[in-house]
Amino acid sequence: MKFHLFTGVALGVLALASASSAGAQTAAAGSAALADASSVDELVVFGRGETRQVQTVGGEELQLEVAGASPLKLVEKLPNVNLQSADPFGAYEWSARITIRSFNQNQLGFTLDDVPLGDMTYGNHNGLHISRAIAGENVGQVELAQGAGALETASANNLGGTLKFISREPLAEFGGLAAATAGSDSTYRGFLRLESGALPSGARGYLSYSYNTADKWKGVGEQRQQQINFKVVQPIGEGSLTGWANWSKRRENDYQDLSLGMIQRLGSDWDNNSGNWAQAVQIAEIGNNRGDTGVPPRFPSFGTTYPAPITSVDDTYFNASGLRDDLIGAITLALPVGEAFDIKATVYGHDNKGQGLWYTPYVPSPNYGVAGATSNDAPISIRTTEYDLQRYGVVAGGTLTLGGHKINAGVWYEDNSFNQARRFYGLNRAAPQRDSLKMQSGAFFTQWEYDFTTTTWQFHVQDTWTVSDVLAVNFGFKSLSVENEATTLIGANKSGKIEAKEEFLPQAGVRFDLSEDSQLFASFARSMRAFPSSGTSGPFSASQAGFDAIKGKLKPEISDTFEAGWRYKTPDFQGVLAVYHVKFKDRLFGVPVGSGIVGNPSALSNVGGVTAQGFEAAGSWDFAPDWSLFASYAYNDSTYDDDTLDGAGLIVARTAGKTTVDTPENLLKAEVSYDNGALFGRASLSYLSSRFFTYENDKSVPSQTLAELAVGYRFSGTPLLEGLELQLNVTNLFDEDYISTINSNGFPLRGDSQTLLAGAPRQVFVSLRKTF
Repeated sequence: MKFHLFTGVALGVLALASASSAGAQTAAAGSAALADASSVDELVVFGRGETRQVQTVGGEELQLEVAGASPLKLVEKLPNVNLQSADPFGAYEWSARITIRSFNQNQLGFTLDDVPLGDMTYGNHNGLHISRAIAGENVGQVELAQGAGALETASANNLGGTLKFISREPLAEFGGLAAATAGSDSTYRGFLRLESGALPSGARGYLSYSYNTADKWKGVGEQRQQQINFKVVQPIGEGSLTGWANWSKRRENDYQDLSLGMIQRLGSDWDNNSGNWAQAVQIAEIGNNRGDTGVPPRFPSFGTTYPAPITSVDDTYFNASGLRDDLIGAITLALPVGEAFDIKATVYGHDNKGQGLWYTPYVPSPNYGVAGATSNDAPISIRTTEYDLQRYGVVAGGTLTLGGHKINAGVWYEDNSFNQARRFYGLNRAAPQRDSLKMQSGAFFTQWEYDFTTTTWQFHVQDTWTVSDVLAVNFGFKSLSVENEATTLIGANKSGKIEAKEEFLPQAGVRFDLSEDSQLFASFARSMRAFPSSGTSGPFSASQAGFDAIKGKLKPEISDTFEAGWRYKTPDFQGVLAVYHVKFKDRLFGVPVGSGIVGNPSALSNVGGVTAQGFEAAGSWDFAPDWSLFASYAYNDSTYDDDTLDGAGLIVARTAGKTTVDTPENLLKAEVSYDNGALFGRASLSYLSSRFFTYENDKSVPSQTLAELAVGYRFSGTPLLEGLELQLNVTNLFDEDYISTINSNGFPLRGDSQTLLAGAPRQVFVSLRKTF
């Protein structure tokens, strides 16, 4: 599918709406209804009416975060959410990780306006990160389900919860928003959104552009992004036709991955030596002389002693970066058919090109050591993992209301074509002639290249039965089939097929109103995670022999989630208490072999069963005029049921009874907010207990306590001042030295590993916004 057609069709919707005037009064009424479709009474709503543990957060909450913050920051304060990133925005993709109830990011489901975003992994095989999918200023709301997501969610990954992002609706009046931000580490961000207002037919739309750039908070490098978001809504009677297209260009230099030993020896502010090419060459040469890189030595005069305090060729690399270009969009028709039947269908497409760059001392440039060579003669080359993704699909469903029954059924289909390659590019010894923030071309070597085709089918049906004014039950199931096929173009053969298929994944729930203020709920859901189509993760990351050995017997991961709780709501207070129990079987993980930069095949193993159980609580209290308090707490007990065995039945790791990796036992979040219409602000505090990053639990990172502050003022009195806001944000208020991300290079079985990233220090930002 030629994806630029989505933009053309969406623009065509607006053009058609402008030319039409028939039914304008009806359309205007529909417009008003649609404008309120994604609004909520409170900034956080605790799932009133749901049979599952669900919270909804309004997009306005993101305005109190640093401009440019990832939309993931909207759910950071909710119970059992662990969001980590090495930057203050939560958007740096190599480091951004979100875990919920012991499930990591690639076991969660993510959608934007019903369009699947895949598992949001850095490898980019089936979607894209929400930070690239939409600018934070254009998020209308996000719904978090800590357990199982709704049956109709288009995701083949959601074992342990879903995040459903909804873009904001275009306004009925002409206007816009202009914003500028400046702050620590040369951070600059500009944002402009223009609203068309209601056209003669009732159609309305917006177009926005954002640009942000920031230096890394340590080392040398930049992190930049440009985004264009476009959305148009054309009311059709009581329904609507919506088109949107979002473009993103992201360029970000990476931070050096660390280990506990490196942090103790070198400090948490240690980074790549991107500003010192001569030292990078020296380290590579010494590594060759010592035999650490596997490259024959060519310049023994450099000796075998690394410059202090460096003790390994892996202590510091010259540079690394992530480059991503995305275009994603959809057209949605939502329409009532008679009084009892509604239909909704979304057709979507996504095109992505990307490269992950690493300056590797393990592979020299092709003219290294060649007499008289002056180009491509460095002992270092650029190693890339390259991505070329085109996917398209449809999410469609209908709802029939019959008395107290609301019967919903739907289908999701996606065709995903993914090309992935590992290439190497030459560098000059005198000075690196390639820009780390530009897409590379002219490779001297392609180590491997694979084509992956993934076909997804999902069908669901469910009935929500309102038994009485106080009791409602729901029951349904979905069938999910995902077929993965790999074709080897270059390199070690990994061709073959594997399929994950479950015809009956049930979900059931009950809700009982004790009173107008008090509500009980309980639910059960079974979920499956499909296999990823990627040469760097999942079954295809193994060698051909390894893949052949597992493809016929490998089982997809399955989870059974039980949860129950109580919601309570008064005019000044709302809250939720919930307990959960999760049985998880056939859990898979790839054990990293060697340092990440080498790119060895992973050894795919099956951990067996996992049991997770815990308690969650959250509440919001307007305790005085203009003042509010929010707090959440979660306790999580999650352990592996079995030791890890290899194909011969021998113990690979003693994991039975061990705590699952990256699972804090205690999470506590609290914030106090003030808003009198002019002066506003928020102070927040987050506590996270220690986390293991080895399967045998012999290594962990300490607990962390972080604070943030936001203070702002809304001006008024003259046309120039109306709609003008000034805001100050301070992240990591007390300048805590902490480890944020674990698992940047996978979880080891045991022992220390270069798979950690340090969190950003205190940073200060000032934003100026003007609505008009």
